[in-house]
Amino acid sequence: MRKIRIIEFISLDGVIQAPGGPGEDGDYPHGGWIVPHSDPAVGEAIDAAHGEDFDLLLGRRTYDIWSGYWPKAGKSPMADKLNAATKYVATHRPDSLGWRPVEGLGPDIVEGVRRIKAKDGPDLIVWGSSTLTPVLLEHGLADEVLLLVYPVLLGTGKRFFSEGAPPRELALVGTKAASSGVVISTYRPSGPLRTGSFDDGAV
Repeated sequence: MRKIRIIEFISLDGVIQAPGGPGEDGDYPHGGWIVPHSDPAVGEAIDAAHGEDFDLLLGRRTYDIWSGYWPKAGKSPMADKLNAATKYVATHRPDSLGWRPVEGLGPDIVEGVRRIKAKDGPDLIVWGSSTLTPVLLEHGLADEVLLLVYPVLLGTGKRFFSEGAPPRELALVGTKAASSGVVISTYRPSGPLRTGSFDDGAV
């Protein structure tokens, strides 16, 4: 069975919108907020998380943003891998998917993800896709979450864990800090949220 690995650029206040540049995702006023904190350690972590071979699992908005960029990005190892990867997309308009190889998940996203996860093939990488990620976590389909946390507060914008995200616990399995201040942390979903009370003598 293939693993699903979520990778995300995220601010300290949980925003993931338009990290790479102005105009990347609508008219967001702070687009490009990761650029001043560029760091080789971040690139190394991203390369390691993708591995040598992977496919992509994307929401429609992220697919549209990437399809307008990566086919024109020029030759580089990452561009070549992203362009060659099969893109599995959550969309109601599969006939309009032009960045190939590509396949729609079908009308039932959860069943579509289960179907492709059960196939033989490389791991599935999820980027962006703030509406898809909560679905993966809610249904126990995500195997790993890599958060690249940037030392910025943005105040507004699309958030990674939006209102209505399912309560869950994640186990920290590795963390490191880049010299730029980016904290790179890997988590694995570990089950439902637990709660307690200090009034019960918990410490």
